[in-house]
Amino acid sequence: MTEIEIGRGKRGRRAYAFDDIAIVPSRRTRDPKEVSIAWQIDAYRFELPFLAAPMDSVVSPATAIRIGELGGLGVLNLEGLWTRYEDPQPLLDEIAELDPETANRRLQEIYEAPIQEELIGQRIKEVRDSGVVTAAALSPQRTAQFSKAVVDAGVDIFVIRGTTVSAEHVSGAAEPLNLKQFIYELDVPVIVGGCATYTAALHLMRTGAAGVLVGFGGGAAHTTRNVLGIQVPMATAVADVAAARRDYMDESGGRYVHVIADGGVGWSGDLPKAIACGADSVMMGSPLARATDAPGQGHHWGMEAVHEDVPRGKKVHLGTVGSTEEILTGPSHTPDGSMNFFGALRRSMATTGYSELKEFQRVEVTVADSQHSR
Repeated sequence: MTEIEIGRGKRGRRAYAFDDIAIVPSRRTRDPKEVSIAWQIDAYRFELPFLAAPMDSVVSPATAIRIGELGGLGVLNLEGLWTRYEDPQPLLDEIAELDPETANRRLQEIYEAPIQEELIGQRIKEVRDSGVVTAAALSPQRTAQFSKAVVDAGVDIFVIRGTTVSAEHVSGAAEPLNLKQFIYELDVPVIVGGCATYTAALHLMRTGAAGVLVGFGGGAAHTTRNVLGIQVPMATAVADVAAARRDYMDESGGRYVHVIADGGVGWSGDLPKAIACGADSVMMGSPLARATDAPGQGHHWGMEAVHEDVPRGKKVHLGTVGSTEEILTGPSHTPDGSMNFFGALRRSMATTGYSELKEFQRVEVTVADSQHSR
């Protein structure tokens, strides 16, 4: 991709967000009933190609079960309120009442409570006993400490999720997680991220991960760009990581690593754009935080908001639009793209003539700045 001169001493690439691109119709259309949006990673098949983000405002054991029943994958946050408190409901009620402008300090205090290993096992068992696929997430910093408890509890898919995760972390303060060795020794598939570049993704794929999360600082509750000055527009990030997957397949003799767009999917139209750029599935947070049955009660925050030194997120009020089921599969009663995400994906694929997700990754897109394209 052509670089642009920032100044005499600096050049940079032009990168695109989902808002900057649009899907181009083709000469063929298809009946939406003939479109499959099913997704399979390792031995697990899902009727809806998405993971619910491991955020306390989005996923509780109850919502993880409901999301699984609807065909998706709810990922438990094992560093959140559900593993720090036996009954976090009073705290969720309190957080809902906090002023967003001053909420960070109180959030930091609430999340100072220690993670209880027995609660990790208890929460995973709650979801597992329901019969749905069970997934749970830890940050790289706590993976070694709690991974045995997670695996012993019977998790099906292990997620290692941070603001950014590298295959090579340099630290003089502590022994870093050897990601390749950890994944090799684990008996369950591992999804790891986030990453945002071709090179970083290629290194993560070489660790043996079943999937990589793509995204950095692009969520509705993130302030990473303001605080650290770091962000990569999602359309370009997903396309770059999809290119890394292609090259890794050649390098590894055909091993396929799933690309999961994590962030930037705020509205239903962003979902088909993510697939069009090369994603196999998406991880969603803010759309599900708008559910009437979400634990955040229409409020949304992530672990970045509770960092003790440099918070890179905030609590935001999104309001509610409908149930989890209505947001995922409809019916929708609003025209703004906040509901029936997977009905929209199915119709987008049908309108462009595609019947499978992997085929739809080849659909033509155009650069169409949302401010000037209507």
